[in-house]
Amino acid sequence: MGYSPRKRAASEVPQFRSWAEATGEPRLQGYAGFKAGMTHVMMVDDQQGSPTEGVTKSVPVTVLETPPLGFAAVRVYRDTPYGRRPAAEAWGDDVDDLEDVVDTPEEAGDRDEVEEADADEVRVIAYTRTEDVTSVSSKKPHLMEIPVEGGSHADNLEHAFDLVDEGAAAEDVHRAGEYVDVAAVTKGKGTQGPVKRWGVQTRKGKHKRQGYRRRIGTLGPWHPTRVRSTVPQQGQTGFHQRTEENKRVLDIGDDDVTPEGGFPNYGEVSTPYMLLKGSVPGPSQRVVRTRHALRPKQEAAYDPEIRYVSTESKQG
Repeated sequence: MGYSPRKRAASEVPQFRSWAEATGEPRLQGYAGFKAGMTHVMMVDDQQGSPTEGVTKSVPVTVLETPPLGFAAVRVYRDTPYGRRPAAEAWGDDVDDLEDVVDTPEEAGDRDEVEEADADEVRVIAYTRTEDVTSVSSKKPHLMEIPVEGGSHADNLEHAFDLVDEGAAAEDVHRAGEYVDVAAVTKGKGTQGPVKRWGVQTRKGKHKRQGYRRRIGTLGPWHPTRVRSTVPQQGQTGFHQRTEENKRVLDIGDDDVTPEGGFPNYGEVSTPYMLLKGSVPGPSQRVVRTRHALRPKQEAAYDPEIRYVSTESKQG
């Protein structure tokens, strides 16, 4: 019941409701890319105290294609007794690509108004440049809000306006070796029964199943005279947002990592990429968002030594 209610996600673009604290210079708190597939790398184990420390070992990785993000606007928020509310915003001049996604204002907005607003948080409205990714079938940009934190309010504003003018790449936000949290919408499986949806055990025979093997034994007692929400029943399975913490970034680059024949159901990686240790939720071509680790388990060991990235065919 920890993931209830298991209903379809409201959007294919995942959402973050909290962000890691940032100190020092202003920085963008997250990034986004597209899941291409999985492969493996040969790297030197740099985990202190590990039995294989200093030994080259094979590690499974997920390849995220991370083209440069575009930034459409700067929006500032003010804390109120009723929650956080927008205080002011200023849009950039080049927002023609977003006309099919959001109603863009006719005027760019006043930057002075944003700087003079009584605000507590600075965010940028970012979008994915899907036209740069040849392997993603949908060319509709994905909109999202990403905070800019780390410095003073004035410094964060200045950095946010620089992002709108210049954009940002993955290497400007994350660094190889650090830990990040990833969020994505899982693969949709439609309507499924309680066995597949909740893991209800099946038994041979007809005990308490009225002649059926893949049904639950009872909907509940006579009293209360209702079906409780804890009763496993059929319904929507998959297409749920899931967030996984502490995924290590092993490499960020623009070399050729496409396997022979391309990634299944994806194709070639034609823009910069990011290698994450382990698996990531969602199918191929699904947009995946990252943020700096909210609760890192250990200190990051930056710049791990990657000696080989497998480009063998994944077609079998």
